[in-house]
Amino acid sequence: MFLIAPVMEAPLVAHLSQPAKPIKAWTGNASWYGPGFNGRKTANGEIFSTEALTAAHPNLPFGSLVRVVNPRNGRFLLVRINDRGPYQEGREIDVSFRVARSLDLIHAGVSQVRLELMQLPERR
Repeated sequence: MFLIAPVMEAPLVAHLSQPAKPIKAWTGNASWYGPGFNGRKTANGEIFSTEALTAAHPNLPFGSLVRVVNPRNGRFLLVRINDRGPYQEGREIDVSFRVARSLDLIHAGVSQVRLELMQLPERR
């Protein structure tokens, strides 16, 4: 028997104030950024890294924290929205290579995932 532990990163988790349940949850198709995007600027001005726990979403505010769950294996990661996209019809979120690798989404290319909005950024 295999035990599958959630894949989490402490610094990002430390900023999440553990709500009882997500603000909003839905399913959608996820794709991942290819290596050609590494080092480019994202829509919020950050430099994209294939190894960051980040994602692109068409309209969630930058800085939103979203739990991405692979329903096939139960693995999940908390990602921060820092870019816009995806720009392909039928796709809800683009995740970094690290996220796709950790959740076992690489080979499928596009996979159905559960998205859980856990936290919106603080207003300034």
